[in-house]
Amino acid sequence: MVFWFWLGLAVLVVPPIAIGLVLAALYLYLRWRYLGFLVRIFQEKPLFVIPRGQPTDEAEHVILPTADGLTLRGCYFRTPVAARKGVILFGLEFGSNRWACRQYCEKLVAAGYDVFAYEPRNQGDSDKDPVYEPLQWVTDKDVSDMKVAIKYLSTRPDADPKGVGVFGISKGGSTGFVAAGSEPAIRCIATDGAYATYTTVVPYMQRWIKIYSDNYRLQRVVPTWFYGLVGMTGVKRVARNRGVTYPSIEKAVGKFRRPLLMIHGENDTYIKAEMAKALFERAGGPKDLWVVPKAKHNQALHVAEDEYHRRVLEFFDRHLGGGTAEAPAVPAAG
Repeated sequence: MVFWFWLGLAVLVVPPIAIGLVLAALYLYLRWRYLGFLVRIFQEKPLFVIPRGQPTDEAEHVILPTADGLTLRGCYFRTPVAARKGVILFGLEFGSNRWACRQYCEKLVAAGYDVFAYEPRNQGDSDKDPVYEPLQWVTDKDVSDMKVAIKYLSTRPDADPKGVGVFGISKGGSTGFVAAGSEPAIRCIATDGAYATYTTVVPYMQRWIKIYSDNYRLQRVVPTWFYGLVGMTGVKRVARNRGVTYPSIEKAVGKFRRPLLMIHGENDTYIKAEMAKALFERAGGPKDLWVVPKAKHNQALHVAEDEYHRRVLEFFDRHLGGGTAEAPAVPAAG
């Protein structure tokens, strides 16, 4: 408010060119002072205990070739129920293996859903891309790998003509939002701990200024969108140096009009609950946000196991397993 008061006053008494110069100078100062911190911290990998499941003979082992010559590994679980309700694509969190899906999806398989989990490049047993080092942030390569998995599900002999549901944990959920933009085969999405770039970076920048700057007044006068300008500049620099692009999860969610269930831990200290809420507000279709009390990042399943399974199953039963919706058009390969 202070910033806008003085800017409004300045518009009345100061020539526009002078205001532009002031804003440009402020941008250059913030960029000079904090861009290095942003670039460094953006590339730091989180210190999480990443779950890795154990293989089982109950699953079909799948090999997925990518367009750039790599091989991805997956596992397909068939439901024992005679009348299958639908097919769910499971998106892994950063660093976990494909078998980690078992703890999340065992109830879904038992209730009538086939579940397919795959490992993106440089993760688990999938091939390593020698020029790519993944981080916790979604890249164009992650989205490309998920599209390979969707194409596989749509071309199986037992493919469901109604399409698929996506159940993604953390980065896997965020990837699903972007993939849905060009994949109408995705009928609905459930996420746990999903996050975006802008709505995560900007609050952290505001915190960094308090830590790294002795100019506390700066924190009060700089508006949120100004942090965003500097933050996205840093993200683009990292992307350029790493040879990737970081798609906007916010834009993808803003265009998403299909059913959505977002789960998030109330005590998540990495992706704050308010960050998840800001992302959730952008979605325009039928949606539900469940903030799980006392749960940390990706720990909602362990805090509220029975209710977790119940809510996820009810979501897919309502939006995927009913079988009454018209089958979405699946884009042709290539």
